Amino acid sequence: QVQLVESGGGLVQAGGSLRLSCAAEGIIARINAMAWHRQAPGKQRELVADITSGGVTNYTDSVKGRFTISRDITRNMVYLQMDSLKPEDTAVYYCNANVKTLYIPPRDYWGKGTLVTVSS
Repeated sequence: QVQLVESGGGLVQAGGSLRLSCAAEGIIARINAMAWHRQAPGKQRELVADITSGGVTNYTDSVKGRFTISRDITRNMVYLQMDSLKPEDTAVYYCNANVKTLYIPPRDYWGKGTLVTVSS
């Protein structure tokens, strides 16, 4: 079984920064793409950023130039550096990864989420 464990959420003032981390734990053979999604109150979950195993990144338009996704393949971790935060970035942020274990074909796993609150 694979677990994704997020950390780094919290309360920050507008214009501030936070760094989210996500660790993939378990008997992992390979991790393909990893991503961060978010869900604001009353809204649908949306993709924030993703990164392939080769390091190619993709961002939703609203965070381009402010957020940076990165990963440490050797440690099975993905990060989201969030700068110039805005109140509209307030949401629960979820880590997502496409993982192949020794016995299970590649499938998507999700973390439980970490809350980011940006005050104005």
